[in-house]
Amino acid sequence: MIVPYPPGGGTDGLGRITGQFLSEKLGQPIVIQNIGGASGTVGSDAVRRADPDGYTLLFNASLFVLGKAVVPSCPYDAQTDFRPIAQAGEAPLVLLANNDVPGKDYASMMAAIAKEPKKYFFALSSGGSAGHIATLAFLKRTGLPLDTILYKGTAPANTDLMSGAVQLFMDPWTALLPLATSGRAKGVFVTSKERTPLAPNIPTTNEVGLKDFNLSSWYGAWAPKDTPGAVVNRLAAGMAEVSKDPNFIAKTTSLGIVPTARGPKEFAAFIKEEVETNTALLKDAGFKPE
Repeated sequence: MIVPYPPGGGTDGLGRITGQFLSEKLGQPIVIQNIGGASGTVGSDAVRRADPDGYTLLFNASLFVLGKAVVPSCPYDAQTDFRPIAQAGEAPLVLLANNDVPGKDYASMMAAIAKEPKKYFFALSSGGSAGHIATLAFLKRTGLPLDTILYKGTAPANTDLMSGAVQLFMDPWTALLPLATSGRAKGVFVTSKERTPLAPNIPTTNEVGLKDFNLSSWYGAWAPKDTPGAVVNRLAAGMAEVSKDPNFIAKTTSLGIVPTARGPKEFAAFIKEEVETNTALLKDAGFKPE
């Protein structure tokens, strides 16, 4: 199973956990291979070119499906060059604010920002990421005319948020919640439908008045496009068993990942809708991939 990013990141972590449990369900060893480079396209393309026999799989995050919309040199179309196997989990997002942003809650902070919008900047961890998409959707929904600053990863964006170089940052809560729980930044809202036990004091988007604003970063497994249906179905059945395993659920939820169980058809339909919605948001915002 190829993870197209270096070891240690969120995609790698969930990929290793998923591979371990899937190996147990299938009764076959699964080796995780990290092939990073070019925003995940190098490793993903290695899977595209692999023999479609079910022995080389891709484990990737939601950014993958946007392809050329975010990486112009991307050599594949995620919807036509791969077969979806199953969605493995999702990580809701959290909006953080620098501690110097006026206000103690969402309403008072947004009122302060609306008065002087040119003083406030939104950080983006990477072009086309779940946080980028959610930020565009949030700005469209609220009408706030805030400028965004694109970073090369979550870590530098976190650093600038804490220093006050930027004032707002929305990204998967797996990496951001520790800043809120430790008091290094303000947790404004989470995009899950219910509050998370990892940070129970942070309200949901629904609670602050952003109804149905439930966006997340999500993860899944794919095979090369010509992989036989019987092979895909066997792998999908294994993934379905994994998603119900109490130990898998405990392990992933402790990391802030919500297990999901979309099979091949449902996952493909979900991907199609995600691509249509998110490419439209990027286009409306005038995003130009580098």
